[in-house]
Amino acid sequence: MSTINSTSEKFLYEYLNNASPTGYESPGQKLWVEYIKPFVDEWHLDNYGTAYGVINPGQEYRVVIEAHADEISWYVNYISDNGFIQVIRNGGSDHIIAPSMRVNIHTKKGIVKGVFGWPAIHTRKGKDENMSPTMENIFVDVGAKDKAEVLEMGIHVGCVITFVDELTKINDTYYCGRALDNRMGGFCIAEVARMLKENKKTLPFTLYVVNAVQEEIGLRGAEMIANTLKPHVAIITDVTHDSNTPLVNNKIQGDIKCGNGPSLTYAPAVHNLLLEQVISVADANNIEFQRQAASRSTGTDTDAFAYSNGGVPSVLISLPLRYMHTTVEMAHEKDIENVISLIYHSLLSIKEGQSFKYF
Repeated sequence: MSTINSTSEKFLYEYLNNASPTGYESPGQKLWVEYIKPFVDEWHLDNYGTAYGVINPGQEYRVVIEAHADEISWYVNYISDNGFIQVIRNGGSDHIIAPSMRVNIHTKKGIVKGVFGWPAIHTRKGKDENMSPTMENIFVDVGAKDKAEVLEMGIHVGCVITFVDELTKINDTYYCGRALDNRMGGFCIAEVARMLKENKKTLPFTLYVVNAVQEEIGLRGAEMIANTLKPHVAIITDVTHDSNTPLVNNKIQGDIKCGNGPSLTYAPAVHNLLLEQVISVADANNIEFQRQAASRSTGTDTDAFAYSNGGVPSVLISLPLRYMHTTVEMAHEKDIENVISLIYHSLLSIKEGQSFKYF
């Protein structure tokens, strides 16, 4: 099994603490590419920022392992005359958690600090006593006296806003922070590349290690890169919900728990033969895993790869995650190691030119 070593963990903190909002992933992609360079034969970037390393280039048979690089965020949408900022979502940002959060507003002049303000409990009387956050009433305060001062700071409509919170570790067991969805997946595929290099494994195919952009707004980066690379097989990793925390209905969300291993998804986009091969790999290598089912679509880049290029056999290996799309997303260290190990061993099981036709 892979162990997250000190060099890997140093990269993980740097990578997770960096902001890479949807559509503006370049800073994170630069960090990721620098990390994987020693483990790949070459690397490339497409027009919208998807980065990928290539191992054993030039082979006819092509395999992809993939995660997405982008995180949810906000856009500045309106600046009031008295200097308060209204926002719209960039991806699936949760307005419920916004009040009292610290934010970074990304401008050409650099980062501007701000907060999502909220009226004090003392001021909420009558019908407003139990006021809840909505997209109409949340706002950002940058300490400006008026709109002109906001504009002088370099803030304008279209600037991207991210939460400040950074990565930490809880109980020496859980990594906790924002954007584990899904830069933790980008970390996992980078670690697979490292293991292949350090263990001197020679693959009978070309492997593309892909960190795609714009997943959070519709799997767009995966759609683009799938059509560029035209793979024969795709192994996708993303996060899934730990359904055993309070207030989550696991009868609806499935029965998944952090610490019990990666989750393997049954879904129309997931190729049955490839899934069974991954399950066999897990069993053979004593890798604990969980199962879940997805109705119609998985909601991950698996769908974009599966339905590209006339159909690409694809499988989804998910990392259980608590509190998705908050600033305190939590992932169990053991699950992360097992995601890495399962992808690594699954790659070693794929044969040159392997067909996944059902009959």
